[in-house]
This record gives sequence, C-alpha cells and structure tokens, in this order.
Amino acid sequence: MTDSPIRIGTRGSKLAVAQTQTIADMLTDAGHEVEIVTVTTPGDRSSAPIAEIGVGVFTSALREALLAKEIDVAIHSYKDLPTAPEPGLVLAAVPPREDPRDALIARDGLTLGELPPGSVVGTGSPRRIAQLKALGLGLTVVPIRGNIDTRIGKVTSGELDAVVLARAGLARVGRVDEITETLDPLQMLPAPAQGALAVETRVEDVESERLLRSVVDHEATRVAAKAERAVLATLEAGCSAPVGALADVVEDLDSEGRVVDRLSLRGIAATGVDGDSVDILKASAIAEPKDADELGRGVAAELLDLGAGALSS
Repeated sequence: MTDSPIRIGTRGSKLAVAQTQTIADMLTDAGHEVEIVTVTTPGDRSSAPIAEIGVGVFTSALREALLAKEIDVAIHSYKDLPTAPEPGLVLAAVPPREDPRDALIARDGLTLGELPPGSVVGTGSPRRIAQLKALGLGLTVVPIRGNIDTRIGKVTSGELDAVVLARAGLARVGRVDEITETLDPLQMLPAPAQGALAVETRVEDVESERLLRSVVDHEATRVAAKAERAVLATLEAGCSAPVGALADVVEDLDSEGRVVDRLSLRGIAATGVDGDSVDILKASAIAEPKDADELGRGVAAELLDLGAGALSS
C-alpha cells in the first residue's frame, strides 16, 4: 500500500464523491497518495423506492469491489450499511460526524409549522413520513427518490411545497443556505448513524486498517453510531425502517465529583406508518461510552416492550 496510491471506492453521485473527498483530503494531509475510484451500484441504476430495492443496495457493489481488491478502501454513508457484518471486511474508521439532524427546504422560506395544512412534502424515508404524520400538521407526505438536486428541484419547480433531507448531505454539497429550517430532534429524530461515514477495508489489510484508524477515526462519533445502530440491529429493522436514534457523548460527574464522559441515547420506532394513525414509541438511556452496544440493545428492548415488535421481519 505504501508504494502505490490508496484506492478509495465511491458511488458516483455528487454527495458520495464529496463525502469521499473529505476522507481523501485527510489521508493526503497526512502525507499519503490517494486515488478515487467510482463504482456504479444497483441503487444508482434504479428509481424504485429504497424500501422496495432493499437494504444495502448502495453498498453491495462497493463491498464487492473491495473484496475483489479493485479498491483498497470503501466509503459509505454509515446509515446505508446493513447492520450485519460483512465477512472479510472490517470497519476501519468512522470520521467526525456532520450535523445529524434533518432539514426542511420549503417554498417561500417557510418553516414546518408555517406550511399550510394540505401542503405536499416529499421524503423517501418511512421514518420521516411517520414523524411528519405524528406532528398532526395536516401535511400530505409523498415518497420521492433522486439525488439532492432532483429533490430540491421538485420544490423550486412547484411540484412540491417542501422536502425533508439530511442536513449532513446538504452541508457536504454546499447547499445549507437553502435550508429553511433545521429540524429539532424532538420533532424529527434522525436515522441511526445519520451524518456519519463508514470507512471499510479488508480484514487481511492490516496496514490500511491501522492507517485509517490513526488518521481518520473519531472515537466519539464511532461509539455514538455504534449505539444507534445497535438499536436498529436489535429491532431487526433495515436502514429504511421507521426507526430513529441519536446518541451524544456528554460530560457528567461521577460519584466523586470528577468530570467523566457518558453516552446518552434516544430512540424511536413508529407503528401504523401506512395508516391514518401513527404511533411513535420512545425510549432513552445513558451509559459509559465503552458500553455503546449494550446501551443500544437496551433502548431497543424498551421499544420492543412498548410494542415495536411489529417492525421485525
């Protein structure tokens, strides 16, 4: 690896390339030569809703290229990764996270509360659909696909009154100025690991793993994303399920008055998304950062007790 450029695989979308460039820049700044390799995925070739085309549709081709040694590193939106580990691959690094919140882009600069009843809001996420319905604002929520430009274009053309997107994606492609409201997680809890990237390499490529861990990895983001994804895995729900989770490393005082880090986690699961009556189940807990996985499983167990079992399949 030291004698040739590090080949970083990415999807070809503007957002994916922008995400990959942030990792490439970190490696370049550390003195390493890199090469970005574009890989076309089945998700890029389909216009069907994510729920129909399946979990991991944007990651499978990148992982295949990695296992085939066509690339050395694969960069994914962490929230798109299946929760089950991929044999032969290792999560080498999770870089510092962008703002994980969702964002509204609406006509006439309107906020969510200012949209008149009956306004048409587009999103491709059952999680967002459920939470929008649960707010009781009388909005008409419709499913959409497409890249950021396509989705925003539906608002500027007048086809939709608003769209809800991940703020992180808008930041990475330089379009945060178009956000009319960044949504409070109390209104709209993000998807597990939203705003975070996952950097994978081959298990056998110990040199790459060590390099990525030392140059790219951000421990607070890694443990937060781990806890959030443990919620998803325990609920046996895919990345397109109506599940939200958000963890933060916060300062606390121990029994002797010393400042220590804790990991705070909130989770939600929605039922009745396809009907008129949406029920948002909520749970939260706090633990040591080293217990991130157990924390996530505990919050999921509470959601299951509340009735989230209908999500499992």
